[in-house]
Amino acid sequence: MSPDAGPGPGPVSGPVSLAVVDDDPMVRAALGMMLGGSSGITVVAEAGDGEEALTVVPASGADVVLMDIRMPVRDGLSATEELLRSHPALKIIVLTTFDTDDMVLRALRIGAAGFLLKDTPPARLVEAIRTVAAGQPMLSPSVTAQLIAAVTGADSAPGADERSRSARSAMTGLTDRERDVAEGVARGLSNAEIAAELFMGVPTVKTHVGRLFTKLGVENRVQVAILVHDAQG
Repeated sequence: MSPDAGPGPGPVSGPVSLAVVDDDPMVRAALGMMLGGSSGITVVAEAGDGEEALTVVPASGADVVLMDIRMPVRDGLSATEELLRSHPALKIIVLTTFDTDDMVLRALRIGAAGFLLKDTPPARLVEAIRTVAAGQPMLSPSVTAQLIAAVTGADSAPGADERSRSARSAMTGLTDRERDVAEGVARGLSNAEIAAELFMGVPTVKTHVGRLFTKLGVENRVQVAILVHDAQG
């Protein structure tokens, strides 16, 4: 589900080129001011709807795109799907005021690298952009919870018992500290939030997350979250 840093690259240290796609010019201006400068993120393009984004974003050379969902002419999910079809290396974060299950699942299904709400704090938004630029997915805590529920389904679903047994078996191989970190990941916390809660350094948390990926045989934080949920089922 944050999925922020994993066993591969964490948030990048170099500059990140960003395109902002939103039909509200005030939102675009606010994001540009908030994300520029010391964050190491440069806004290289803006578009006011999904159709304009199809031309503007590829020409800008952006690494990451912040994409609104509800826009005129072409909506953000349709634009995301089209952009990723023609430019699969793009990293697109859906940024919206809405987080309904169908939107989350469709966005992730078509290849969005993140799904964040517009009330995401600036520091976390910067972290998300840099994390996604490094190749890791990023989801807000509420979205993580919804995704887990949608993917795992009801506890009575076929195969739930076997899934739960398998997850519990995988979790037995974790140390107490790794288990604590896994539970933080399952709640949608960032590395910094886990570090503060467990009184650990952020680099130590990143190390633990990397070990979780290896020990649990997963590729991202969403899969860690789902496995923790199954183990508790």
